[in-house]
Amino acid sequence: MGNFNSTSQESFILVGFSDWPQLQVFLFVIILMFYSLTIFGNTTIIALTRLDLRLHTPMYFFLSNLSFLDLCYTTSTVPQLLINLQGLDRTISYGGCVAQLYIFLALGSTECVLLVVMAFDRYAAVCRPLHYTTIMNPFLCQSLAIVSWGGGFINSLIQTSLMMAMPLCGHELNHFFCEMPVLLKLACEDTGGTEAKMFVARVVVVAFPAMLILGSYAQIARAVLKIKSNTGRRKAFGTCGSHLVVVSLFYGSAIYTYLQPKGTYSESEGKFVALFYTIVTPMLNPLIYTLRNKDVKGALWKVVGRGTDSG
Repeated sequence: MGNFNSTSQESFILVGFSDWPQLQVFLFVIILMFYSLTIFGNTTIIALTRLDLRLHTPMYFFLSNLSFLDLCYTTSTVPQLLINLQGLDRTISYGGCVAQLYIFLALGSTECVLLVVMAFDRYAAVCRPLHYTTIMNPFLCQSLAIVSWGGGFINSLIQTSLMMAMPLCGHELNHFFCEMPVLLKLACEDTGGTEAKMFVARVVVVAFPAMLILGSYAQIARAVLKIKSNTGRRKAFGTCGSHLVVVSLFYGSAIYTYLQPKGTYSESEGKFVALFYTIVTPMLNPLIYTLRNKDVKGALWKVVGRGTDSG
C-alpha cells in the first residue's frame, strides 16, 4: 500500500461489528439512544453553567469545558458507526481516516489534561479553602483551559504525524473508526523505533496525568479526614467523588487500550472497550455530576420552574 499519507484515492474498509450480524440492530438502537442522551445531557450542563450565576465558579467552568469536549469526542465517531451498523457504508477515505485519527486523539488527550486540571481545582478547594478564590482566579482558569486544549491538539499532531509516516499494508480495519492500535496492526515494516516514541508520548499523556490525579486525591483524602464536621466531610467527599468516578471510567479504558503492547492488543475486545469510552463515558458524565451535585440539580429545577411558570 505504501505510506499512510498516500495520495491514492483508495479507502479503508471499517469492519465494525459485521462479524456479529445478530448484534447490529441491537447495537444501533442502544448506541443511538446513548448518543441522544449524551447530546442532551452535556448540552444541558453547558446551558446551566451559563444561565445560573451560582454556577459561575471554576469547578463549573471546567465542567462545561468537559461537557463540550465530550460532545465533540463522541460525535467524532458515533455518526459514522451508526451508518456502519446499518450497512450503508463501511468505507473511509485516507484523508477522512487521518482527520478522524487526529481529532479523536486531540480530544482524548485534551480530556486527559483537563481531568488533571479539575483534580487541581478540587485540591485547591479542599486543601486551600481560604486561598481558593485567589488561587483559582479567572486568568488562571482560562490559562489552564487553553493549556488543556492546546496540549491535547499538539500531542495529537505529533502522534498522527508519526503514524502517517509508517508504511501500512492492507485496507481492512477491524474496528468501527480509525484508532491508533488498529492502524499499528497494519504496519508492514519494522517500525519499532517510531512505535517506541509513540508509546512514550502516550505514557506522558495517559499514565503521568493519572499519577498526578492520584497524588492530588491522596492529599484531598488526608485533608478531608481532618474535617471534624460530618456534614463538611460528606460534602467534600461527595463533590470529589463525582470527579473520581469520571476519572476511573475514562482512565481505566484508556490505559487498557493505549498502554498495552501491540502484540497483545485484541481487536475484538478493543472494539467493545472503545464503545465504552467513546459512548458510555460521555453519556454518564452529565448524569454523574448532576445526580451527585445539589448545585446543578438546583439550577436545573430553577430553569424548569421558569419554563413552567412562563407556560
